[in-house]
Amino acid sequence: MEQEIQHFSDLIVSYATEAGLKILAAIVLWVVGRWLIGLVGRMLQTALHRQKVDPTLMRYLGNFVAIALNIVLVVAILGYFGVETTSFAALVAGVGIAIGAAWGGLLSNFAAGAFLIVLKPFKVGDFVTVAGLTGTVREIGMFATALDTPDNVMTLIGNAKIFGDTIQNFSTNPYRRVELKCQLAGSADHVAAMHLLRDQVAALPNVMKDPAPQVEILEFNLVGPVLAVRPFCHNDHYWQVYFDANRVMREALGEAGFPSPMPSQLMITRNAE
Repeated sequence: MEQEIQHFSDLIVSYATEAGLKILAAIVLWVVGRWLIGLVGRMLQTALHRQKVDPTLMRYLGNFVAIALNIVLVVAILGYFGVETTSFAALVAGVGIAIGAAWGGLLSNFAAGAFLIVLKPFKVGDFVTVAGLTGTVREIGMFATALDTPDNVMTLIGNAKIFGDTIQNFSTNPYRRVELKCQLAGSADHVAAMHLLRDQVAALPNVMKDPAPQVEILEFNLVGPVLAVRPFCHNDHYWQVYFDANRVMREALGEAGFPSPMPSQLMITRNAE
């Protein structure tokens, strides 16, 4: 009887020792593995920083590599304990599919954000129109992009919606054209008016000399000729030039004695349109 008890006691000690060693080894593997993952992450960040990669893209890549290496570490530890890793891998894949189906919108925004970072159709500080909204880019996030609209409202737009729609970047080119119209009376000397407006608009602050402002007849209506007044300026000065040009058209033509269109004529024209 004592021999059997001793035998069972030896077995328990043996199994406990083996299990303890495996647990201790798993802890060591986990600690060392996590340290190595951190080391790889820091090396990757350093390499990307030297290549002057965008900070947002660096976070994307860093998070992806960290998640992938942590999964490999967990699978390795389970394999050390004798767990069938093939089944575990299938389980992880199944969970991934379920999460992907449930978070399809978030994942599409995440992927679209990565493309926005890589392709760079715009950057922080650019004035853009995306997904039907216009504003200054404040931040390009992992799932959404933040815009400050002209009325100073911070607006978040999903990256997938941005990437799947038309993108207009007003800050990429060195200048843009300001579109204005000037209604002349039928009896007005349109040639003199065009010369006067070209000179007056060209003299405005921040209006570019090359290309020079365009002043031409755009169309005719019941009142008279309609002039297209088109100065060019940098995007930062668009609204200043827009408002100044409107003011100059009114003041310059009035001081030069050009006849003003009659209100009744303008009302007839609007009704005809």
